[in-house]
Amino acid sequence: MTPGAVRKAIVEKLPPVIVGVLVLSGWEAACRAFGIPSYLIPSPSLIATTFVHDSPTLLHALWITLRVTLIALGLAVVIGSAIAFMFVQSPMIERSFFPYAIILQVTPIVAIAPLIIILVKDTQLALIICATIIAIFPIISNTTIGLRSVDQGHQNLFAVNRASRLQNLIYLRIPSALPFFFAGLRVSSGLALIGAVVAEFVAGTGGRNTGLAYEILQSGFQLEIPRMFAALFLITVAGITLFLIMVGLSRLALGTWHDSVVEAEA
Repeated sequence: MTPGAVRKAIVEKLPPVIVGVLVLSGWEAACRAFGIPSYLIPSPSLIATTFVHDSPTLLHALWITLRVTLIALGLAVVIGSAIAFMFVQSPMIERSFFPYAIILQVTPIVAIAPLIIILVKDTQLALIICATIIAIFPIISNTTIGLRSVDQGHQNLFAVNRASRLQNLIYLRIPSALPFFFAGLRVSSGLALIGAVVAEFVAGTGGRNTGLAYEILQSGFQLEIPRMFAALFLITVAGITLFLIMVGLSRLALGTWHDSVVEAEA
């Protein structure tokens, strides 16, 4: 990296780090100065100690939640992209089914999760279905918009060269849709995690294959608040990590040919 790039990275990354350090320091100082009980608001140092002590259980629960999240995200990408392609190919299909996609999006997952969990005997499968439902709409919406956001001049060029419908789709519409698709993917990654956690809350099942939501519930019932905060911290870190991975995939796929990446890195 050039010195200029290093300075730019420092300028971009340093302010949020400073804010985070100040917040944690103030939190720790307030807990110590006012003697706040740990069962109300634990200090960051106590949360860190609890995390280290309970890390095997919490990390196992994190993997269970992440497994549901990743499977649901993969299903949302495959199913959502297929639906978007069908919408673009047939306006009649879009007019017939798009309202129902909106209904799924605006219906709170906590309202339909109990029904799904009752109907589907396999709890893990029920959690995956719930997370997929909440994550699929951004993929459908953004990919549909992207497939339609084709430059008119490029369309005329393909028409003059008598490109087939398949060539038009592969070489024109899909590249035009990629920035929109990755924008939806960044949103869906977070929604898949939220859907997995909410579904786990609703399911509330114990046993070995339980995720972080169950650990939070149990910690709350037993007034193990530091452990609950440690589990919440893991969920937050998982969400941020998923978002950063999607941003990295977006930059890798778009490279330097799309303005959104070129301008962001300029």
